[in-house]
Amino acid sequence: MLRNAYIAVALSCAATLAHADYPDKQLTFVVPFAAGSATDQLARSLGQEVTRVTKQTVIVDNKPGASGFIGAEAVKKAAPDGYTVFITTNTTHAANEHLFKKIPYDPVKDYLPVTGLGKGGQIMIVNMNVPAKSVAEFIALAKSKPGKVSFGSGSSSSRVAGEMLQQLAGIELLHVPYKSNPLAINDLLGGQIDMMITDTATGLPQVKGGKVRALAVSTAKRSPLTPDLPTIDEAGVKGYDMGFWFAAYVPANTPPAVVSKLHDILVEATKGPQMQQFYASTGTDPFTTTPAELGKFQLAESDKWKGIIKKAGIEPE
Repeated sequence: MLRNAYIAVALSCAATLAHADYPDKQLTFVVPFAAGSATDQLARSLGQEVTRVTKQTVIVDNKPGASGFIGAEAVKKAAPDGYTVFITTNTTHAANEHLFKKIPYDPVKDYLPVTGLGKGGQIMIVNMNVPAKSVAEFIALAKSKPGKVSFGSGSSSSRVAGEMLQQLAGIELLHVPYKSNPLAINDLLGGQIDMMITDTATGLPQVKGGKVRALAVSTAKRSPLTPDLPTIDEAGVKGYDMGFWFAAYVPANTPPAVVSKLHDILVEATKGPQMQQFYASTGTDPFTTTPAELGKFQLAESDKWKGIIKKAGIEPE
């Protein structure tokens, strides 16, 4: 018995030593959305700070499409060594399991939580040729042409935001899905779609550039970046509140020592100037957690999104 105990201790020490130098090579951040998306912007800012902290290069690998399925599967199949990190959102880890009858990954069993990274809001924007100058005018326009006024979405947050607007405002819109929000923005600029509710990081630059018109923000409180812009709730759609979150995960079976060290690295990185600039310029609130706290938060969010999706009347595809 004593000999077995010594062996166990020796193996434990060997495992600890094996991970002591982590990270000692390049890391890859997998993002399940396209370049230019809010998640991509966060990952690139975070990657710069992780390089500052660790002196190791960070590559951002965008794998957009299928509501995050492609990126999620890539991380699920990656080596559980801490060098592939999933920078994702509630789309893959709280909403998808309720939006689809079957998904190619388990958001709980196939990953280990590392830390939360941020919480953000969305902005309701329309093509400049859409005559509506307010949420009330947009609702009136939609009611005058049921099923003809369109909205695009490139994430679950964006889609459910549009579906919730239909449900609470009593309107019928035409939904046009995209692989990522930047792709939907391109069609909004071109007039192929009329409206979208997108993350502030993607939509606000287009508003400031005078290319689209902002009608409202999706959260319960006004954004400090657009203090004169009302919330959708204030604009007359009572009870409307829709936000999203970012978090980091690694493949299941990643060694606890590696998860712990990666957690400390990422939390330290969120305090750096590049990440502080990202938070300030996009209206994103910093949100860091322990791995256990993120796990509990994710489960609570899954229940929350289940309720939102059911209330919005969305049937799983």
